[in-house]
Amino acid sequence: MEAVIQLHQLSKSFKGVETVSNVNMNVKKGEIYGFLGPNGAGKTTIMKMILNLVKPTSGEIKILNQSISTTSYQYLSKIGSIIEYPEFYDRLTAKENLELHCEYIGVYEKGATEEALEIVGLGGVEHKKIHEFSLGMKQRLGIARAIVAKPEILILDEPINGLDPIGIKDIRELLLHLKEKLGITILISSHIVSEIESIADTIGVLHHGELLKEVKMDDIRKENMEYLEIKIDDVKKAIHVLENKLGIRKYEIVNQQCIRIFEHDISQSQINKELIFNNIAVNGIEKQQQHLEEYFLNLINGGNQIA
Repeated sequence: MEAVIQLHQLSKSFKGVETVSNVNMNVKKGEIYGFLGPNGAGKTTIMKMILNLVKPTSGEIKILNQSISTTSYQYLSKIGSIIEYPEFYDRLTAKENLELHCEYIGVYEKGATEEALEIVGLGGVEHKKIHEFSLGMKQRLGIARAIVAKPEILILDEPINGLDPIGIKDIRELLLHLKEKLGITILISSHIVSEIESIADTIGVLHHGELLKEVKMDDIRKENMEYLEIKIDDVKKAIHVLENKLGIRKYEIVNQQCIRIFEHDISQSQINKELIFNNIAVNGIEKQQQHLEEYFLNLINGGNQIA
């Protein structure tokens, strides 16, 4: 599948401080790419560079196989976006806000605003004024505004931030609809890992301006997602036994009474037997499933493994 967004060695410095460092990233056509990172990791800055709102210090950006520069603007007609929080005219209706936006960007297709409002589930409230909208409705209206020109790419910066569970569910279902029914490629940033896990095809993990990992969700699910969680009284002694008696190297120390083992060629009973034989009290041992949040935290924290 071809990449519709490509970043090569992209960097940005503000007043001598590098906030984005040599990022290489590939967003494939038709996928939802989840851009994960703590607040301040550089996600919004990268999105603004893609949208030509911030000038890169160095590196290359390609959109739909075309290199872009600070004087490139035509490509933006292929992209819809919400950066940070969508703003509207409170005393105008949803439809009036969209019509005003269409005038501004030169979209004169008949029925475009009505179609966009229907897609995001606001068809029944098009004549309602914005000051009567909930936060979730405003976010959906922001997406309607972003797709009214029928873009190929949608860039969304923290679109579920501040929403209640129902609002989050609505946005999640909407994004899946845009991908599956309309074929829109979506780049979405978030620090809410569980929501990205439920919709993303690929994730990119950003921390301190560096892309730590770019990986398909299917590969994460295959890679070390099952583990044994062992609760013991003496972690250091248990690690010594695991390493020197059983040759186990892939593990994580959760705390001083808990270890997770990510190796599958040594049985649960064998591990339990060896620990007990070496006078280590085992308070519990069970098979667990790792979720994206644990994978993400392990990446940004560098893991807790003792070598």
